[in-house]
This record gives sequence, C-alpha cells and structure tokens, in this order.
Amino acid sequence: MAPAELSAPLALRPREAAKALGISTRHLWQLTKDGHIPCMRVGSGRRKTVLYPVDVLRTWLMQASTARPRTPAGGALGSVGRSDTPQQTDHA
Repeated sequence: MAPAELSAPLALRPREAAKALGISTRHLWQLTKDGHIPCMRVGSGRRKTVLYPVDVLRTWLMQASTARPRTPAGGALGSVGRSDTPQQTDHA
C-alpha cells in the first residue's frame, strides 16, 4: 500500500461526509433516513457511531449523477411544483 492510501480515511463521520458531498449535514441525514445514501452504524448500545464509507459514497455519487439528467440553472428541476405564470385551462 502506498503511504497516501494509509492516511486517507476509510469512512467519514456525518459532518465530514456532508462537507465532502457539498451538502448540509441536515440534508445528508434526510437522504440517509430516506434510504438514498447508505451508511454504517458501528458500536453497541443506544448511541452508535454513524459512518459513511468513502468508497460507498463515491459509488453512490457516480450512480446518482448518471441516473438523473442535468438541467441548466433555473431549469425544470428548479421550478417543480410551482409556476410563475398562470396555467391555461380549457373549460370547453
């Protein structure tokens, strides 16, 4: 093993994982709770340590980026569920 591989962590704590993904810790918890991002719980008792394995995060990120088409800023994903213009309805 190369020295760089030994110093790189195998897993990240929630705050570190959120920072690495560029999202808030709260958003990470929600994605974890909803089953979108896998994690590991280690330890015993009521308070287990939650860890996010780096290789699993990389795999999840690659799959998530290829599964969802990218849209330009302000595109369709930015306005889901609401519209700034009134909807035309056909009352015939």
